[in-house]
Amino acid sequence: MFDPEDLNKAYKTLEKGGVIIYPTDTIWGIGCDATNETAVERIFSIKDRKDKKQMLLLVSKTEMIHSYVEEVPQIAYTFIESAEAPLSIIFQGAKNLPPGLTGGDNTIGIRIAMDDFCKKLIEKLGKPIVSTSANAAGEPYPAKFNQISDHIKESVDYIVRWRQDENRKSTPSEIIKFGDKGEVIKIR
Repeated sequence: MFDPEDLNKAYKTLEKGGVIIYPTDTIWGIGCDATNETAVERIFSIKDRKDKKQMLLLVSKTEMIHSYVEEVPQIAYTFIESAEAPLSIIFQGAKNLPPGLTGGDNTIGIRIAMDDFCKKLIEKLGKPIVSTSANAAGEPYPAKFNQISDHIKESVDYIVRWRQDENRKSTPSEIIKFGDKGEVIKIR
C-alpha cells in the first residue's frame, strides 16, 4: 500500500499548479492538474515538445468524462466496462480544458486510471490529471522509474515515491477512437 503522505504531497503539488512524476497503470508519467493551462504548458516545455501533440488525461471514474467531453458515444461505455487492460479513448468535443491539451483538433484522450494511487490522487484533486510519458520528446518512454532521465527528474516539483523500486516491465495503453459510423479505429 502507498504512503498517505506521498499521496498528500503529490496532491498539494498539483493543487498549487505544480508538475509531478508519478507511476500510472501503464508507464511512468509527468502530470499536472489538467485544467491548469500554465502547468500544461510547463509539461510541454519539460518534454521539449514543440509540436503541441495532445496529451492524455486520467480520470478516476466514468462520470468524470462528461465534464470534459461534449458527448460520450454509447459504444464507449461498452469498451470502458469490458477493458481488462488500460485503455485510452480519444473523444471528440473536448471542453473545459486548456487548448494545448487538445492538439488543435478539439479531441482529447482519456483513460480511467486502474492504479490505486492515481485514482486516489484524482479523487482528492477532483479533476483529471495529465498523463504523458516521463521522457523528453523523441526519447524512449520509461517503463521503470530508473529509466527516467535526470533532466526530467530535476524539472518537476515532486516525484512520487510509490512503486519506484518496482521492476516489472510496463507498456503504454492501447488507444482507440470511434469513427463517424461508430467503427472502432485503433491508434496504438
